[in-house]
Amino acid sequence: MSNATQSTVSQPNPGSALLGRLLSPGPHVTYIIFIIIIGFFVIFAPNFATWGTAGAVGRITAVVTIMAVGMTFVIVCGEIDLSVGSHVSFAAMVVAMLLYNDVPGWIASPLVLLLGAGVGAINGIIVTKLRIPSFLVTLGRLSVLRGLALSFTGSMPVPIVDREYVEVLAGGTMLGIPAPTWWTLVTVVAGFYLLHMTVFGKRALATGGNTIAARFSGINTDLIRIIAFALCGVTASMAGLVLSARSAAGNPILGQGLELDVIAAVIIGGTSLFGGRGFILGSVVGAIFIGILGFGLIVMGLSTSIQEVVKGLIIIGAVSVNRK
Repeated sequence: MSNATQSTVSQPNPGSALLGRLLSPGPHVTYIIFIIIIGFFVIFAPNFATWGTAGAVGRITAVVTIMAVGMTFVIVCGEIDLSVGSHVSFAAMVVAMLLYNDVPGWIASPLVLLLGAGVGAINGIIVTKLRIPSFLVTLGRLSVLRGLALSFTGSMPVPIVDREYVEVLAGGTMLGIPAPTWWTLVTVVAGFYLLHMTVFGKRALATGGNTIAARFSGINTDLIRIIAFALCGVTASMAGLVLSARSAAGNPILGQGLELDVIAAVIIGGTSLFGGRGFILGSVVGAIFIGILGFGLIVMGLSTSIQEVVKGLIIIGAVSVNRK
């Protein structure tokens, strides 16, 4: 392999990459907008600056953050997954049905995560082997998973009576911190390590940045994309477990519309929609941004229609500063 090819696909060491990411102008502008939004709500939204608000935002953003970690890997590879919202509902229904049929939570939960990985991997296989754009594949998968979730029980929710399952995933606390926050932290740490500290992460960035050069360097770009979709499936299933425990039921519409917030969070956090650039902590900031924005508009008492307009305009503005 020539020196030119090697230099094309070489990646900086993790420390230099993270430093360069933090010093780039895009994230700084996003953080400034983030601070301005918080300041606005503190001044004009009654009772916004309270511990209760912080707890509410934490609960709201936990699920989006978990999903955003997996979505970051997919977008870094230059792909997209529109099915994650339906995947959440599907996972919630499956785990609820397993628990309803007396399968212990410690068995049902890993099974659902494995199922999520399998569904995600199938998405990746279709995209890479049949060369169908991921937008179309996951749009179709969105309908499939939504239909399955609705058909399991004729659109009716399935109650969860396993109190231990509910406590471990959503209702309990450890060191005063709610369980969903711990699961979010575990997901973020694992995602950060995989993307920024491992060979797989470097190869994912290379795959999204320049697929042809990555292939010439010996990277199996198809396998990298399949794994990225599988990771996205796992995090969507994890979000489904948390939401099902929080509501103590599997609901076929539990994750409806979440894919929009998740994709927005990842892009707001500085991940390039065209691939090759991404940052897990940026996605976390993006998810918190989305959560604070939504909650702040609710506290201000704006109607649902006005909330959607304002939220959409702010998201467009924030995303525009982080475009590649």
